[in-house]
Amino acid sequence: MKPVKDKQTVTSEGESIKPRIEGLVIHPLRPHEDERGELVEVFRPSWGLSPDPLVYVYQASVRPGKAKGWIVHEKQEDRIYICRGTMQWAFYDFRPDSPTYEMLNVFTFSERNRALLITPRGVFHAVKNVGQNEAVFINMPTRPYDHADPDKRRLPLHNDLIPYPFDESPGW
Repeated sequence: MKPVKDKQTVTSEGESIKPRIEGLVIHPLRPHEDERGELVEVFRPSWGLSPDPLVYVYQASVRPGKAKGWIVHEKQEDRIYICRGTMQWAFYDFRPDSPTYEMLNVFTFSERNRALLITPRGVFHAVKNVGQNEAVFINMPTRPYDHADPDKRRLPLHNDLIPYPFDESPGW
């Protein structure tokens, strides 16, 4: 058996070379640290990433080895900030008019690789905690949650539509 040569995965600037779902924004966030602790800017309208105002904010957690999703919204975008833990996020473009229709993107984020994720309407998303501790994220959706008429459609993690099983993959 011959060893397999690694393929390029990122540019020299650290950007992934994989195509990204149209409208899916991943804005890296760096903590500012000193001897007292750290501060991370989570969302600023001046970044120009989302024209919608902040109208609703909530925090969610995912226990180790557990997953949440698949969900999709028709009326809102999710703006998710990765706070703590190691999470694998998967996105599936379910918009028939999108140039990236049926594209799948998978990313891993942690407190060492924080980001603000902006998920467009019509893009399914799911998250799995792939770390050893509870993972935490904050969502700042573009619409407040409507308890009487939630803007949320769900699929089970294992389904016939999305070609991503969230199974353990072998490492090198």
